[in-house]
Amino acid sequence: MSNEVYEVPIANQEHLPIKILYITKAKYDIDWHSTNHTHHFTEILYITKGKGSFIFSHEQVPVREQDLIIINPHVEHTEKSCPYQPLEYIAVGIEGFAFTTPESSDQVTFYNYIEEKNIYLAYLEQLLDEAENQKSDYELILRNIIEILLLKLMRKKHLNLEKISSQKISKDVAFIKNFIKQHFREKINLDILASASHMNKYYLSHSFKKLVGLSPIEYVIDIRIRESKLLLETTNYPISDISNIIGFSSQSLFSQTFKRETNMTPSQYRREKSFKKDNELI
Repeated sequence: MSNEVYEVPIANQEHLPIKILYITKAKYDIDWHSTNHTHHFTEILYITKGKGSFIFSHEQVPVREQDLIIINPHVEHTEKSCPYQPLEYIAVGIEGFAFTTPESSDQVTFYNYIEEKNIYLAYLEQLLDEAENQKSDYELILRNIIEILLLKLMRKKHLNLEKISSQKISKDVAFIKNFIKQHFREKINLDILASASHMNKYYLSHSFKKLVGLSPIEYVIDIRIRESKLLLETTNYPISDISNIIGFSSQSLFSQTFKRETNMTPSQYRREKSFKKDNELI
């Protein structure tokens, strides 16, 4: 008879500094349109079916089945599903930490686990089952499962956990974001924002950049460019009209800004989107 015994030393490491906020399973329908949003916590998305794209800051990254996405706190983001292969995913919200790598502290991290899908998907499905049935001690089991999942991620991908406070975006910054979204078509500068919020403009700029990741004016430009893309894709308005609608003082400034942010002119962007639409209909 063969008998192998492995001694297990007492672990010195304490529990990870985390709190599970929610676990959900989602599927895109025709009437479901995700909008840009942020969280004060870390979110982990695991794509179980379909494909689409993940949009954050100025990037749009294609995503597909078995992709795992880690979104750190205060990162504005959204997802876009392919209409013919709708996205399905499991999402877990976890408070108390952010992920970093030895090289950087990325806002969003992407991995694909197509070769190990049974491992990571099994943990996530166990999380869903425990959360749904809520049998005795399910909270403890949930915590243990998520710790195992995170530790395996850290071991495999050389990720680090950075402990953070659970501070939400301040009311002042939330007010500024809402003000910009309502008035981005108008003239906006730091003086106007400071007057509207009754804040020192230098403190306003610093606080906004720290929590949002963009300066207030960069945020204005980001919203204007996003709105212009929608108008270029869905209307036949002349580019000069679009420039006026979204708040640029001139068409030339709009074109320069659009090209700086997208590496394309507005006309090139419209042609490219029109070409892709035509091909999808073939």
